[in-house]
Amino acid sequence: MARVIMTDDGIAFDGRMAEERPLGGAETAFVALANALAARGHDVLACNRCDDPLDHRGVRWRPIGQGVPDSADLYIANRGDKLLRLVPKAGRTIFWIHNPAGYLLKWRYQWKLAWRRPTVVFSGASHASTYPGWGFAGGRAIVPLGVTDIFRHGEERPPPAPRAIFTSNPLRSLDWLLEVWAERIRPAVPVAELHVFAGDATYGSTGRAKASRMGPVLERAARLAGQGVVLRGPVPKDQLVRELAEARVLLYRGDAGETFCLAAAEAQAMGVPGVVEDIACMGERIQDGRTGFVVRGSEAFADAGVRLLADDTLWRDFHRRCLAEQRSWGWDEAAAAFERIGGL
Repeated sequence: MARVIMTDDGIAFDGRMAEERPLGGAETAFVALANALAARGHDVLACNRCDDPLDHRGVRWRPIGQGVPDSADLYIANRGDKLLRLVPKAGRTIFWIHNPAGYLLKWRYQWKLAWRRPTVVFSGASHASTYPGWGFAGGRAIVPLGVTDIFRHGEERPPPAPRAIFTSNPLRSLDWLLEVWAERIRPAVPVAELHVFAGDATYGSTGRAKASRMGPVLERAARLAGQGVVLRGPVPKDQLVRELAEARVLLYRGDAGETFCLAAAEAQAMGVPGVVEDIACMGERIQDGRTGFVVRGSEAFADAGVRLLADDTLWRDFHRRCLAEQRSWGWDEAAAAFERIGGL
């Protein structure tokens, strides 16, 4: 058993909260990795902005303001540059990032990376490509985010009703999708529905700060109720599983700031084909022509969406491949990769 310390200084969350309310991708990943490392027998201490101490699923959650121990066998700092100065006597240090790495080129990151020399962990090849070779690091590694187990046990099912689903940040091209839906997809499939699971609640205080920008997009979605758009709001993971079990296709353009896209990974694991644009990491989540379509442009996007909403034979083939090929990598596998990087 190794002593593992994980830190985060973003929004307030903890392991129990992740099971009771929606969380953003980076927070979901942090909780899932902590749980997986604890399940593999390690002593895991998670120090972040949680409100109160909590022991949950073998992980000790403690407010970071109460202090962080100086030593551990493995220290995993999550995203923040100030965290690189903590746990100075750690055997190995990993700096885990979730956004395109350009921000690491700021001097406040570079000098700390040069001094600490952690292994920087990226989520995929496109993510790793955003950090130039001259940037400081003690090593570089790719560990895809795991898919939570509750999404990995979907069963084969007959073609469902033409219900599309959007489960990402509304600022990530939901307005674009609504236009494509209203002008191209819905007219071609008049009984189709687009269920939008999005809102600021997923992102805590950060989401509330962006509410003024999200508001107009969500209001537009609400105004399209007559064209099959159903505004649902964000939901906890256990409910999302049930919603995905009734969905026919994930529609998501993608975003240049997306480095992994858990939304697409979760849908694929549940057997839901996806239509995405060839942006950033999206081609790594969807197998083009096998588990969905990776396209360029709104016309190709709409055509692919219509095909999956209307063609039962095509949908069934893609659905089966999703179940067979897109759910093998979970958080236990990701935790094992972190162990190898950390020398545990």
